[in-house]
Amino acid sequence: MKKNAVKIAMYLNYFVFAILLNSVGIVILKSQANYGVDELQASILEAFKDLPIAIVSFLIASFLPRIGYKRAMLIGLALVSLACINMYFGNSFGTAKVLFATVGVSFALIKVSVYSLIGTITENQKEHNSLMSSIEGVFMIGIALAYFLFPAFNSDANPDSWLNVYWLLAGISVVSFGFLFFIKFENQAEIPGVNLVDDFAQMFKLFAKLLTIVFVISAFLFVMIEQGIMSWLPTFNSKVLHLPQNISIMMASILAISLATGRLLAGVITKKIDWIWVLSFCIVMAMLIVVFVLPKTVGLEVKEINSLSDIPLIGFAFPLVGLFIAPIYPLLNSVVLSALPKKLHSSMTGLIVVFSALGGTLGSRIIGYLFKNEGPENAFFYTLIPMSLLLVSFFILKKLTSKI
Repeated sequence: MKKNAVKIAMYLNYFVFAILLNSVGIVILKSQANYGVDELQASILEAFKDLPIAIVSFLIASFLPRIGYKRAMLIGLALVSLACINMYFGNSFGTAKVLFATVGVSFALIKVSVYSLIGTITENQKEHNSLMSSIEGVFMIGIALAYFLFPAFNSDANPDSWLNVYWLLAGISVVSFGFLFFIKFENQAEIPGVNLVDDFAQMFKLFAKLLTIVFVISAFLFVMIEQGIMSWLPTFNSKVLHLPQNISIMMASILAISLATGRLLAGVITKKIDWIWVLSFCIVMAMLIVVFVLPKTVGLEVKEINSLSDIPLIGFAFPLVGLFIAPIYPLLNSVVLSALPKKLHSSMTGLIVVFSALGGTLGSRIIGYLFKNEGPENAFFYTLIPMSLLLVSFFILKKLTSKI
């Protein structure tokens, strides 16, 4: 197995899917402007993206080793390449639905395969932690790039010019497909020969483990925090800091860049420092930012803003919370996966993806409810509750994994 080549393939896969997954807000905006749909109709694109991820991950996670991880990723890349080309030629709200449904299905195949493969190309928990953090860091770089990539193809003179970005995304997917196609890294002997009923039973048996229960609650809480902040930070920037819409969106990219930086740094730090101390430090720092920095941001008197340089420095401070919450998700996943037998990695990854999707959806809804009923200046203070619960869960997980 050529480990470095496999790692590059995983990085490429995650990079292109990060851009596509994070483009849903941009396509929602374009759908209203170009396809004549209202806000409520356009919002359905989020469901077309998230529901296939959860459903497909649950249905195929334990069965995926029998298909083969390489084959599954090739299928995902082929599907998303065709969907991107279809979006360019279709140029309609209907093809946008097809695009995100395809992206959701394909990402489920990619994520379960990548998470399962990490265990086969790493030798110990520290290597597992490092690679998981690096891959998730590349994912966040892709998310940040989406905020700049789509506007780069946009032109006021031609309302359809933004669709050209899908040729680039299809091209990256094809390159990733070709690179992956020529890598030899799977042996048929690694694929278990159990039947489909036993595959599903294996996934449900994981719920009998206290480790699994504590972990899925932890993953759910984290994604609730991350997606809640990411989804509503542009609104916070607009309504609380009173920034123009385009600058509010660009400011939100600071959070994505912070998340990417935090995960890449964690990939280096966890080679030398035990994960429990890294995560404890990170969650405490995130809580301190909410307690001490956020109030100063809320009380900020902002004058006329025409560019990022006009924003006072304190306005950039809250998005830096991403630097500290960034390592939590990949390290939690790595800790639990490396504590389980490799034959259970695919089943556990299915649970990770399902509960991550549920946590992201619920987190965004809860923050949205708080924005409406508690005010946009107060909503983010409530993230202290799941942050506190996460801190407790870290030490429970440490105790449970140390027994294995």
